[in-house]
Amino acid sequence: MTLLAANKSISPETSRKVLYVHLAPGANLAGCLKDWEVVQAGSFSEAQAALDTNCFNVALVHIGELNDKQREEFERLVENAPPISWIALIEPEYLNDCATSGLIYDYFFDYYTLPLKDKVPYLCATLGHAWGLGQLRSKEDELRRYREECQMVGASPAIKLIFSQIRKIAGVDATVLITGSSGTGKELIAKAIHQRSHRCEGPFIALNCGALPENLIQAELFGHEKGAFTGAHCRKVGRIEAAGGGTLFLDEIGDLPLSLQVNLLRFLQEETIERLGGNKTLYIDARVIAATHKDLEAEVKEGNFREDLYYRLNVLSIEVPDLKDREGDIELLANFFFRKFTEGRHHKVRGFSRRAMAAMNGHDWPGNVREMINRVRKAIVMSENRLITAADLGLEHDGRVQSVLTLEEARNQAECQAIRCSLKQTGNNVSMAAKLLGVSRVTLYRLMEKHQLLNVR
Repeated sequence: MTLLAANKSISPETSRKVLYVHLAPGANLAGCLKDWEVVQAGSFSEAQAALDTNCFNVALVHIGELNDKQREEFERLVENAPPISWIALIEPEYLNDCATSGLIYDYFFDYYTLPLKDKVPYLCATLGHAWGLGQLRSKEDELRRYREECQMVGASPAIKLIFSQIRKIAGVDATVLITGSSGTGKELIAKAIHQRSHRCEGPFIALNCGALPENLIQAELFGHEKGAFTGAHCRKVGRIEAAGGGTLFLDEIGDLPLSLQVNLLRFLQEETIERLGGNKTLYIDARVIAATHKDLEAEVKEGNFREDLYYRLNVLSIEVPDLKDREGDIELLANFFFRKFTEGRHHKVRGFSRRAMAAMNGHDWPGNVREMINRVRKAIVMSENRLITAADLGLEHDGRVQSVLTLEEARNQAECQAIRCSLKQTGNNVSMAAKLLGVSRVTLYRLMEKHQLLNVR
């Protein structure tokens, strides 16, 4: 096998490096590649060392008769390398070998049969084309990473409303309550608020109130002194104290035991705490963002959550929509997670088939974004296809994909969704919602009764 790689770190005006690895007999192409600076190596390990110290966009590989060990070494080389367009040179007789043709199909951008003779100009053009595409890919990856780091992924009206709320809330140093179903990305929203606030240089400390036993939560929140209880061998700083100057995120706040809610309430009122086993009052400057999948108003009525704590937490609020209500975002998110899990690695899969995307658009996503992450990640690892299928995602038997709504069903769904959105946008003000929808107040009440939404407000 002979391998050459074009270096992307050199501008088009200067000579471009080529990694040339001699692993099989063949013509020396160095004289043919006049616009490339040739660096030679004699083994896969030397090729790997060159790849580790240079940044390449395109590689040229002379495939000879490979044994199983050589094929595995080559695959390992490709899979450990950054995204590169691989181009093969191969004797025509080897194309009939299933293992070799499969290798080309799985790993290569293009191939040329030997001898090259008058094909050299075309080969140089292909190398240059792949090299240029690599330059564009690198620039796009940088821009995409910046865009995805600076804001959440989505373009639906529902998520755009969340973006707007994040921008407004970030500039106000008050407690925030984020509500929504499990898996919708509440912690991501909390981090976005923190990153856009004046506290962004401070710590972001998270605690899941439902993940710890009741007897440990107090020590985790407030910390403890040495000897405060059996096993307290040293002083421990609690999450509230650790969040000083930054943000404290309390996930699943609805699961916080009643016995500890009064302690949290005092901190929110006084901004002071005392460690367990201590008598020193500590002032802590930390913003609190809480999240829950529960209906806290209902929890208050049932006596499971303190009313005064609820109002202390619910100064500013964000309600996160379910994934199924984010029209148009499913495809964006699926492609985002595909890129995230394949970036910097070689995978046989190249994306999603049309039927897979249709299956995802037709799925209800009861686990929301977290479910999508799990399905996409599993499909990337387990798929044997070039494109991820509905079966790879575990959605091939989802009956909703095959069903077609009647016009009456589609009309009812559209009416129901429009009413829900207008009520949410107007804070359940029926008169204002009716104006937004362009109907009378009486008509809106009639439609709400029809869709059983009178008790949903």
